Amino acid sequence: MTKLRLAIVGAGPAGIYAADILLKTERSFDVSIDLFEQLPAPYGLVRYGVAPDHPRIKGVINALRDVLDRGDIRIFGNVRFGEDITLADLKEHYNAVIFATGAIRDAALDIPGIDADGSFGAADFVSWFDGHPDVPRDWTLDAESVAVLGNGNVALDVARILAKHAEDLLPTEIPDNVHAGLEASKVTDVHVFGRRGPAQVKFTPLELRELGELRDVDMVVYDEDFDYDQASLDAIASNKQVKVIDRVLQQWRTRPSVNNAGGEASRRLHLHFWAKPVEIKTDADGKVAAIVYERTEPDGSGGLRGTGEMRELAIGQLYRAVGYFGSPLKDVPFDKRHGVIPNREGQVIAKSSNERVPGVYATGWIKRGPVGLIGHTKSDAMETVQHLVNDQGSWWQPEHPEEEAIPALLESRGVAWTDLDGWHRLDAHEIDLGAPHERARIKVVPRDEMVRISRGE
Repeated sequence: MTKLRLAIVGAGPAGIYAADILLKTERSFDVSIDLFEQLPAPYGLVRYGVAPDHPRIKGVINALRDVLDRGDIRIFGNVRFGEDITLADLKEHYNAVIFATGAIRDAALDIPGIDADGSFGAADFVSWFDGHPDVPRDWTLDAESVAVLGNGNVALDVARILAKHAEDLLPTEIPDNVHAGLEASKVTDVHVFGRRGPAQVKFTPLELRELGELRDVDMVVYDEDFDYDQASLDAIASNKQVKVIDRVLQQWRTRPSVNNAGGEASRRLHLHFWAKPVEIKTDADGKVAAIVYERTEPDGSGGLRGTGEMRELAIGQLYRAVGYFGSPLKDVPFDKRHGVIPNREGQVIAKSSNERVPGVYATGWIKRGPVGLIGHTKSDAMETVQHLVNDQGSWWQPEHPEEEAIPALLESRGVAWTDLDGWHRLDAHEIDLGAPHERARIKVVPRDEMVRISRGE
């Protein structure tokens, strides 16, 4: 019987689901899967891209843990593709590879002043408050008024963490250095800007409702943003999600807030709709000083247009949450414009010839771009795996498919790789750190410490 030796690069939901789906797929051959992850811990953006006060994410992690804990997938953590192991190495040891590396960079926003001192990509801030080992430990929050650009869930995550009081995050797995940084925050006003109206937002009702539940934070909305056109009214009438969002926002319009001089909270979270950022102004030292935005309006055909009315708001920091973007991988085709690996239904294609690259596949955000939730990730993986199974005739023919060859290779290169038992050690250690403080866990942040604990050194 033929055996498929498969490498999967990326141990987030996309990679783990692909492995699970393949193992459960009807096929005429055996399967052996090795999962490579550049971080010492698995789960990707579920661990390092979602705010720590989202308890429902635990359900996703539990499902991923169940897959890994079956023991039929090997995991090699703290292994960087392109450095510790290359595409040539994979061809020598496997029949195929699936890239599931996601998208962790911020998409660009081309407006004057966007790169000023005090202007940040949301991905960097999220990585900081999630304890990502490869970002600086400190984050200075020395501005009273800050802006967040975007109307998706990431923008609301960023806005919520900026507005929330640090002590209210203590029950979560927030790292100690992050708690200290948020405790020292001078933020009093968070302004969220979206180019479209309330009926066109990209965030979910749950994310929105969570904002209104923040302790000692007033929600501020502006009446001028609720002059709905027919397209907005139709969206509210026909889409249950939009209807719920509208209901929440309408309730906030009647709540005491700074908007009607009745608010008493020490912090405020402002939602500005129909507001397109056009420039970031700076002070004499080159630091963010103000945002200039244009009022927009519906164009009657589902889009928007500028009104020509410009407004300016003084701010001291800016967070850009306008989408994530994929990163290129060494020796793998990459579409720089869209930030993805070029592919047809997960089969990677060469940019120059538009022909299939045998043995190379993609799934998740690096395949389709940073859109969609967990459900999309599963259907994505199913499509890619089906092609992999059907492409048996074009698999690589590795010279050294022996499973013991990979640990030997990594060892010979001095790679301090971690395995599933190592993740269990780190997981238990973080839970133990949190127990005395009645916290779910306290994340270990430094990479070298994560590796040392995982390897039992």
